[in-house]
Amino acid sequence: MPEVIPSVARKTAFALTVSLALLTTACTGQSSSGASDDPSRETTLNFWHAWSAPNEVKAVKSLVAGFERTHPDIHVNVVGNMTDDKINQALRAGGDQAPDVVSSFTTNNVGKFCSSGALVDLNPFFEKSGTDPEATFPKPMNEYTTFDGDRCAVPLLGDAYGLYYNKTAFTKAGIDQPPRTWSEFTADARKLTVRRGDGYERLGFMPNYHGWESTTEHYLGQFSPTYFDRDGKSNLAGDPAFEKGFTLQKKLVDTLGGYRRLEKYRATLGDEWGPKHPFHTGQVAMQLDGEWRLGMAEQADPDFEIGVAPLPVPDDQADQYGKGYITGTIAGIAATSHKQNAAWELVKYMTTDTDAVVGFANDIHNVPSTLAALKSPKLKYDPRFKTFLDIAANPHSTTTPASVNGGVYLVTIQQFGYDYESGRAGDLKAGLRKAAAQIDTDIEQARG
Repeated sequence: MPEVIPSVARKTAFALTVSLALLTTACTGQSSSGASDDPSRETTLNFWHAWSAPNEVKAVKSLVAGFERTHPDIHVNVVGNMTDDKINQALRAGGDQAPDVVSSFTTNNVGKFCSSGALVDLNPFFEKSGTDPEATFPKPMNEYTTFDGDRCAVPLLGDAYGLYYNKTAFTKAGIDQPPRTWSEFTADARKLTVRRGDGYERLGFMPNYHGWESTTEHYLGQFSPTYFDRDGKSNLAGDPAFEKGFTLQKKLVDTLGGYRRLEKYRATLGDEWGPKHPFHTGQVAMQLDGEWRLGMAEQADPDFEIGVAPLPVPDDQADQYGKGYITGTIAGIAATSHKQNAAWELVKYMTTDTDAVVGFANDIHNVPSTLAALKSPKLKYDPRFKTFLDIAANPHSTTTPASVNGGVYLVTIQQFGYDYESGRAGDLKAGLRKAAAQIDTDIEQARG
């Protein structure tokens, strides 16, 4: 049975927060000419990562041990439970104890890492090693590890979002397969909902943006929006995908009882990361969530059979069913490091060696982050987990792009989502224009 992955809680929390300011002054060593160390000579690297659960820490140590066996002259000092704030402070300070290689759960901070010069551009290293990132990593993972042509990060396992559903409840409601389009999903959510007084005995789906993983970017990912235009301006009011996404979510809210009724019910439900999660208890029949939920739900020992499928797609994109929203962990090389060639050997091994990636994915039950690893026969997983492997490999899957000020633009969009679903913002088009203007202002200030 898969183990619970506590780090995911931090991944989700970080996705809509802004960490402390990154390095604001230029750093040295951002090109191949700045990396002059000889990786064949004995040296020691400092590797900082964010994993903290015992099984995760053990998995990281196993991953590094594999590297040291193949690179006997390079020793690695591993330091875990490091947040972005701690990493940022160390990158600013530099010194012998500072990290040479870092790993972060916060893909939203890639734009900051790249634009500030905190992490080196890895393009020269990829070119020197003859490795093509476009042919190595799934498209969304390539997208969230670059900013303005600077590939300052590389994927180190990923997360894929899909649909969990109560198969027992489906059968009782006369539903014979998971919904493929949002119209089917809406109809199924209504069928699965059982009212009790002014509340619910069971809710087909919790659509509210405060409903755990039902964030704006997770919904919108199924509509394949373009967040910024060619000039770098917010496309929130220009791309119809955003209006369609918000309209769909609001329709779900209204169809399933209205914002106030749903919020009242949500207040009675269990914690997202505990055994009383409402999907585990059967209080919610369908759940938008990442690959980690399967292990957590099974450990809760539910009294129903768990089904897993891709999230629905818009009716006019039915041919793209199978796609999903992708995010994950990233790794990079500190610009302050004087051992960048040796650091690259570690980064390259952890992120592109197929057996290393597969072994790490097996150990912590995340999605592999290379196309080859996704197809490896050495992967070990519950058959239902393959849904997430397929989502990660799907060419139509999406992510959210990096920005110079991190995830600030996503916070702005999410805040508008709260206002729109609750009725505080009644004019959708006007609200999207206002949010877009705020995003542009924030980015201009960050660049200034």
